[in-house]
Amino acid sequence: MRPVTDKRKFKHTIQVRVRNYEVDWQGIVHNGNYLLYFEVGRVEYLKRIGAKVDLNAIQGKSKVVLVRNEIDYKSPAYFDELLNVYTRFSYIKNSSFAMEGLMEKVDNGQRVAFNVAYHVWLDPATNRPTPVDDEFRKLVQRFEGADCEIHWPSVEI
Repeated sequence: MRPVTDKRKFKHTIQVRVRNYEVDWQGIVHNGNYLLYFEVGRVEYLKRIGAKVDLNAIQGKSKVVLVRNEIDYKSPAYFDELLNVYTRFSYIKNSSFAMEGLMEKVDNGQRVAFNVAYHVWLDPATNRPTPVDDEFRKLVQRFEGADCEIHWPSVEI
């Protein structure tokens, strides 16, 4: 999947400042830390839309696991730079969903990285995929509107 590069599609933004222990021997942010910044963006996004993000929710009637994380690096970030991390849902299917991230420097808008993170909703008793909760779909739909492709389970009569 190609990540969205149009900032107008992203309705959620947080800022992250690069800390000294996040840079490598080249003086740039270590590649793994960009994934952490995107993860912070996803968690804050979920909190903002009203999704329950705590230990009870994670160990409750369902659980969500990250199954794939893609990142495209565009330019390095350095110690003490302030970064904007934009987050959005691109789709929700039957038992999976994808969230995208875009990262850029606050001072000049230079693109730093793009991310697509794929998740699967699991039944905690069996660890098998189960349909994404309808209430969760509604939270995302209210926030994203038409900018997210949401598949609703078909109802059998």
